[in-house]
Amino acid sequence: MRKIVALGWAGAVMAAPAHSAVTASSDAGFAVENSVQVAADAATVYRLLSQPGRWWNGAHSYSGSAANLRLEPVAGGCFCEALPGEEGRVGSVEHARVIHAAPDRQLRLSGALGPLQAEAVTGTLTFDIAPSGKGVRIVMSYVVGGYIRMGAARIAPVVDKVLAEQLAGLKRVAGGGCRWPNRPVMGVPGVRSQRQEMANPRHSPPAGGRG
Repeated sequence: MRKIVALGWAGAVMAAPAHSAVTASSDAGFAVENSVQVAADAATVYRLLSQPGRWWNGAHSYSGSAANLRLEPVAGGCFCEALPGEEGRVGSVEHARVIHAAPDRQLRLSGALGPLQAEAVTGTLTFDIAPSGKGVRIVMSYVVGGYIRMGAARIAPVVDKVLAEQLAGLKRVAGGGCRWPNRPVMGVPGVRSQRQEMANPRHSPPAGGRG
């Protein structure tokens, strides 16, 4: 059986946002959407988007620590991660790149997240912020198109669950809660952590091949 190569994308441990769903899935790709109501103003939320180290779960990173993540909220800005290595050498990885930055309203990035980085796909991640009640509503959508060896239908629910977890973390921090605790990457059957993949790369065989 083929394995899903994942970016530490283990099971989410927080309650899902108010809305979380795979909104489309086909051989050509998939789309997911998550949304939350946040008791904070738009400026606070937009500022936090550029500080992923405060709300992204480090279990879903290459290094295992969200402190190594950075995001520059300008067109061309990198959502990147430093990879501390031996003897002080530091590597890096680009998760996505900003393609539209509208302060306090929208942040859009282009990139193949997690296990999708090894596939022939493009992905568009959008954060929309709009006034709602005594705070704002954040709608996070991710649209992916291209060739996915493991199949879009198989990976879409995993991506949706992981992104829902990150949005829940953003909501918690925006509301004055604490950041994610430091804890080891958790594994689930059929899903490899990013650190496992870096140490022992494994590639999915062609469709119909033996696994």
